[in-house]
Amino acid sequence: MKPTTRPAPDATPGPPADPPSDQAGEGRGRTGFRLPRPAAGPAPTAALLAAAVTVLVFCAADAVARSYPFGPRTRNVNDLGNQYVPFHAHLWDLLHGRADGGLLVNWQSGFGSSFLPDLGTYLSSPFALLVAVFPRDEIDLAVYVITVLKTASAGAAMAWLLFALRPGRWWAAGLLGASYALCGWSVAMAAYNPMWLDGLIALPLLCLVGEWALSGRRPVLGALVVALAWIANFYTAYMATLGAGLVLLLRLWLSELPRRRRLAAAGRAGLTTALGIGLSAPLVTVVYFGTRHAYPGRVRQFRPVPTEDLLARLLPTTYSFSSPAVYVGTTALLLALALPFHRAVPRRVRTGWTLLVAAVTLSMQWGPTHLVWHAFATPQGSAYRQAFVLCALLVIAAWTSLSYGPPDRRALGAAAGLLALIMAGASGSEIARRPFTLPIALLAALAALAGLALLGRTDGGRRTDGGRRTALAGLAVALLLGGQFGEATATSAVATRLRLAHMDDYAPWGARQQRQSEAIAGADDWPRYRTEPGREQTVGNDPLEVGGQGAQYYSSLTSDVLSRMLTALGDGWTSRGRNLQSLDNAVTDAVFSVGARVHSPPDPHQNWFPQDGSRTTVSRQDAAPLVTVRPSTARTHGRTDVSAFGPSPYRNQELLLGTRVYTVPRLTVRTGAGKTPDRSDDARPGLRLGALPAGSAARQPTITARCPAGSVVYLWAPYFSGTARLAGDPAHGPTGRFRSDHPVTKIASMQRLGTVPASGRLRIDLSPDRTSLVPDGAVGCLDTARLRTAVERLRTTGATEVTVSDGTVRARLPAGSKGTAVVAAPRIAGWRCATGDAAAVPAREYHGLIAVPIDGTATSLTCTFHPPGLRLGATVGGVSLLSLTLVGAFTAVRRRRAAAPSPTTRPHDSASA
Repeated sequence: MKPTTRPAPDATPGPPADPPSDQAGEGRGRTGFRLPRPAAGPAPTAALLAAAVTVLVFCAADAVARSYPFGPRTRNVNDLGNQYVPFHAHLWDLLHGRADGGLLVNWQSGFGSSFLPDLGTYLSSPFALLVAVFPRDEIDLAVYVITVLKTASAGAAMAWLLFALRPGRWWAAGLLGASYALCGWSVAMAAYNPMWLDGLIALPLLCLVGEWALSGRRPVLGALVVALAWIANFYTAYMATLGAGLVLLLRLWLSELPRRRRLAAAGRAGLTTALGIGLSAPLVTVVYFGTRHAYPGRVRQFRPVPTEDLLARLLPTTYSFSSPAVYVGTTALLLALALPFHRAVPRRVRTGWTLLVAAVTLSMQWGPTHLVWHAFATPQGSAYRQAFVLCALLVIAAWTSLSYGPPDRRALGAAAGLLALIMAGASGSEIARRPFTLPIALLAALAALAGLALLGRTDGGRRTDGGRRTALAGLAVALLLGGQFGEATATSAVATRLRLAHMDDYAPWGARQQRQSEAIAGADDWPRYRTEPGREQTVGNDPLEVGGQGAQYYSSLTSDVLSRMLTALGDGWTSRGRNLQSLDNAVTDAVFSVGARVHSPPDPHQNWFPQDGSRTTVSRQDAAPLVTVRPSTARTHGRTDVSAFGPSPYRNQELLLGTRVYTVPRLTVRTGAGKTPDRSDDARPGLRLGALPAGSAARQPTITARCPAGSVVYLWAPYFSGTARLAGDPAHGPTGRFRSDHPVTKIASMQRLGTVPASGRLRIDLSPDRTSLVPDGAVGCLDTARLRTAVERLRTTGATEVTVSDGTVRARLPAGSKGTAVVAAPRIAGWRCATGDAAAVPAREYHGLIAVPIDGTATSLTCTFHPPGLRLGATVGGVSLLSLTLVGAFTAVRRRRAAAPSPTTRPHDSASA
């Protein structure tokens, strides 16, 4: 090994020497080769700088966009308002002991849904627990603060990783850490999908675990970090694990270690990862089996975006939902582009990192590798959810370039030329044609080039020019920091504004939600009966946000049996069947033990339809108990099966009720011109009606029929979009509001229109706002007297007492009850039931509900819920914990033996050593 020499006092200092971790044969220890431990002195300072810059930029961007909490515009777009905020509100209720249910069953949504898979999907991050310290009515602020803290933590983790990879300037590591935290994927995609931000944090932490495996250190801590990453969000942790694995493979190749030591390091990393994932198995397996039982989403074929769109997303202030958000800041991009031409960087190092960045970029655009990145399933929404991995590699490449000294003029000129080519290629994309994109990109490029050029002069100056070098270095840092702050703020603000313009949005907690919550609290008497939050929803998970127990439920894990059952009963949904709505129907309310229902005006924030009044009211009705007894002739199935349902939701409701209560009349449908509409020419059945132009004076299409006088009119038209009203006095009934689309991502729910007049002849006036369909059997007329009789019979023969605690339902039945006990909850996988002292067996199914045969000998019923996969996950987790304990013990013993002096060593030999 060559001796180290110091430069003469007047010598020009060159770039830092290549660290031993990138060269062979340096730092020899007992085994001949040892990778040095990185000096972590400046790492905490760099991490704090990265976190501080990230927080300032994040908040400044929202202030510029006038977004919550710094302005009047809501940030609750798409699933943030529909899912994540309500789920965090439910977590608040759980932590404060106010939720209906527990960790196993959520009794507030979907008439009883498995909660542990939702917990593992949306709420298992340690940051989520912070909601408990906020007031309940500030849940939106709680989620915002959690999002900011996660983003800042990702920046700090990346800054720490950079120092672990190579020594360098602390402030540069801090700025590059912030570049990673504020990358395009973070501000455009993860900002409104906060659980994905755990993957942004996980990637640099998993790379640190790889570094520990490389040097044979911290095996137990490494496994715990892997476990925490997979528990926090297994979906993005999977992608982060792949990315960290690629980084480790490159590091092994660059280390030039002997093959045996490389294989040993790879084995340590594999074992650490396997043990960490095993520790997370109790939650991950439950989520996996939850997806197996979820309503299937639409199968999409991956189509790579055009190259010009990919190039455009490298520039600041570009935004698109369907293209990869790989912006990392102009400074980081220039440094990464300069790496192949930076002669101070060893050829092997620059070649390796350049090829890795290129390979990952290409893998995002090729179908087979795209599937690998997304766990072999094309996403339902944005298609480039792995883009943060490429952002991380670009930032690491930038750090590698700068850690060997600022790029010289040749390398910087080449990087500037490549950036110009990127801008030229991106000019062909619509994404980059906004009037502010190119000016901001040019200003950011000029600031970055000037800052890097000045930084290069400080490294090239003489030691006697200390004052001038300090001034130049200060100016360089100011240019780099100012440019990054400005472009990152602009990019985040643009993403916030364009998301709001292109996505559904929802109001934060306000007076409407407060009124709903108070009305529900005043009527609630669970489990004696359910209190429905109501048909006019505020978000897709109203029961979680404002309370109550209803049909409404939106999750990626909405069960297949629940969605198919409610659809067969006439319910509506969005998000291709995974966002179920409330079904305001007297029969289903009776069947599902809904004794109180909240009625709210349409949400003014949505502005979908004119409002009918502005009061929030509560209606009450007699309902069957949560557990009823059906006659022995009732058909049950040993497996979940809703195939007994037919095409008519009215007849399907009667199947569940056990009594005929509807008249389904023959219909006459006419267009505004008085003609019979044409039949649908696609898979959706019914008569096709054209859209009525807004403000048109043309005659409306109509439906006419005859029904018993005094019966209640319902209209079921799942593929109708617009309004419907029962003709006559407007006070006779409400306006039915229907929403559907094609291709089908949402269908409309059955709605009540009013009462049949004394003549028995009814006419429904339709106002379609797009091409719509009216199915055969669209109208049902409910005999309320028959319904009251049926409900009274169910109340008389049903359970006399019902108690519910998390995943357990207990009911006391009348003596001598025979037939089938039916629990008004969907028969999702995991329910086991027992009567009397008998052993629990898998529950049977009664048209989608939980069912248990009873023979008259038992007066008690107990049903318990066991989430599918929990037992398997607990077994794997237990084995992993035992294995990790043995690894920790073995490591501790080996370290103690290595530290102890040999008993054969003489004292004077030890002293001389």
